[in-house]
Amino acid sequence: MDIAIRSARAGDYAAVSRILAQVQRLHVELRPDIYKPNDRLLPAEVFAVLAEKGTFFVAEAEGKVVGIMEVMFRHVENPAQCTRDVLYIDTMAVDEPYRGRGVGHKFFEHAKRIKNERGLDGIELQVNSRNAAALGMYEKYGFTVKTYYMELIE
Repeated sequence: MDIAIRSARAGDYAAVSRILAQVQRLHVELRPDIYKPNDRLLPAEVFAVLAEKGTFFVAEAEGKVVGIMEVMFRHVENPAQCTRDVLYIDTMAVDEPYRGRGVGHKFFEHAKRIKNERGLDGIELQVNSRNAAALGMYEKYGFTVKTYYMELIE
C-alpha cells in the first residue's frame, strides 16, 4: 500500500473528525471514568488554524485520508533540566481499517525528518497506558518510557 504524508488542508476536516471520533471512542472504552463520548472534538475553525500553521498532517492511501498527526514544538529550559528543543506529537491516529499497515511508521519517518531538518533534540509523545496496541507500536519503533504519569483514585 502506497502511503503519502502531507500537510492537512481545510477539505480534510470530515476525515480528520471521523478519525478523532474513533480515537475518542477507544479512550472511552479504556477509561470511561475519565473520557466521555464526543464526536466533535475539533471545531472546524480550530482545525483550519492548525492546517494553516503547518503543524497538522494527514496520511493518504487509496485516495483517502487514513491517518492524522498534529505536532508541536517545545523548548525546555529551566534550572533543573538540560535545555532541549523537542518535537512533540500531540495527536496521532490511524483510521481503524488501516491500522497495522504501516501508516504510523510513515508518520514517525515524517516526524524524524522534521526533527532533523530543524535540528531538534528529540521526539516525544504521550500514550494511554491501557492502549496496548499503541504502546507496542511505539516501542517497536524505538520509543522508550521517559516518565510515568500516575493517579490515585479513592
